[in-house]
Amino acid sequence: MTVNRHQIKDALRRMDWFMLAAAIGLIVFGVIFIYSAVHHGSDLRRDLPVRQIRFAVAGLAALVMMTVVDYRRLSSHAWLLYALGLVLLVLVLVVGSPVRTASRWLEIAGTPVQPAELAKLSTITMLAAYLGRPGLSIRSPIVLLVSLLIVGIPFVLIAVQPDLGTAFVLLPVLFMMLFLAGMPLRYLLLLVMLGLALLPVGWFMLGDYQQERILVFLDPGRDPLGAGWNKIQSEIAVGSGSLFGKGFLGGTQNTLGYLPRTVAPTDFIFSVIAEEAGFLGAAGMLAAFALLLGRGVEIALVARDRFGQLLATGLATMIFFHVFVNVAMTIGLVPITGLPLPLISYGGTFMVSIMLALGIMQSIYVRRYHY
Repeated sequence: MTVNRHQIKDALRRMDWFMLAAAIGLIVFGVIFIYSAVHHGSDLRRDLPVRQIRFAVAGLAALVMMTVVDYRRLSSHAWLLYALGLVLLVLVLVVGSPVRTASRWLEIAGTPVQPAELAKLSTITMLAAYLGRPGLSIRSPIVLLVSLLIVGIPFVLIAVQPDLGTAFVLLPVLFMMLFLAGMPLRYLLLLVMLGLALLPVGWFMLGDYQQERILVFLDPGRDPLGAGWNKIQSEIAVGSGSLFGKGFLGGTQNTLGYLPRTVAPTDFIFSVIAEEAGFLGAAGMLAAFALLLGRGVEIALVARDRFGQLLATGLATMIFFHVFVNVAMTIGLVPITGLPLPLISYGGTFMVSIMLALGIMQSIYVRRYHY
């Protein structure tokens, strides 16, 4: 199936411009506060805003490309994309570039790539293609088992990097896609109960630092100068921002380094925003995310086929979970997990993967009636 110039123009004209505007606004907002997070640091880190702009341009190109390409092509190539994602996850464990105690990066053509971010997209695509097959008996236990296998393999490969935060993103995605596909409620409740029953087993599979994060979450005073430092300083930063904030570049927790400079532009960028822009600035950012995710839900509702509905639902759930967990961990509602904030946090692979996800949703939207 070829794509001519007329189809390209027509696809771009039919885009959901509200979603695109929200995404671009969030990216600009993120670059501004990444600058604030690093402007007082070393010269090596001061180029992060420029790098983020480059990542955003690459991401925008990926979004346009996916908008033009018919999303239904992904269904026919889902197995190949899924297999490629698994291969990359295995490679990162074997030859990946270690950072501290984790192996999460591959050097591809001189560029660091985080395979887990791409594997999330390929897993969602594979699951949507499977659950969207015509004639699939969704009430069969075999369908549930196959779905668990599709998600379970990348989940384990990501968890052993170790990157439990990213791995856990796949769980709400699985639940929502099964729910939309019509999986019987008793099976879904069984999954929840099984997950709760395995929590004690999972505790002993965690590393020492992961267990400590949970213990610190339950008892903030347990290690205030060690494992609890980031959590405590983040909550101080968010709370001290009050209604209007301390002003751009005026966040003392950030400027004085109480909020660690290694994580301020990435996992804890929301803390920087809340301290300097206050409640109103943080609420404005969350409103933009609400618009973005609302459009994602709308796209799932108007999709012309089952595959499109499932795919849009999975991608929107992935983005929502990232936003919810990132904000919740910075204000002490969940343990520190290391999940970045979409379109805001610094990161190349993450930025491109989120823009690819938005591009896929745009492709579903522009083909909602015909085309």
